[in-house]
Amino acid sequence: MLGVGVAGFALGAGMVPLRVEAAAAPDASDWPQKAFNTPGVDETIAELYGMEASESDQITMDLPTIAQNGAVVPVTVETTLPNVTSIALLVAKNPNALAAYFDISEGALPFVSNRLKMAETTDVVSVVISDGKAYKATQNVKVTVGGCGG
Repeated sequence: MLGVGVAGFALGAGMVPLRVEAAAAPDASDWPQKAFNTPGVDETIAELYGMEASESDQITMDLPTIAQNGAVVPVTVETTLPNVTSIALLVAKNPNALAAYFDISEGALPFVSNRLKMAETTDVVSVVISDGKAYKATQNVKVTVGGCGG
């Protein structure tokens, strides 16, 4: 009896939600599909952001200089640049350079971590949008085994 009484009180007091809503799919209207299908780093940056990116020493990339397995190359990117709205990861010699794209919410820490698939030894480029301008940092990674092409 006590269990029914407590459950009845919880329902009557509004402590247990009675309505269940279906999860909504995220809005993909601004998905940069063409940028994900563009070969070449400079071409992809132009397609994605409509501008060129200049080198910045305020972007820190942490990834191995030699990747034992090109199928899973870990990378982290962070920056001290102000007002960051976007971070992208590009792999220069992959068939499609854009590997990942992140929108950064206002007030969020400008830090991303991901694993990249690399076809071969090449440059990894991170692009950061700060105050409406594009900045980039580049690091070469030597792929020894695996990858998506050798």
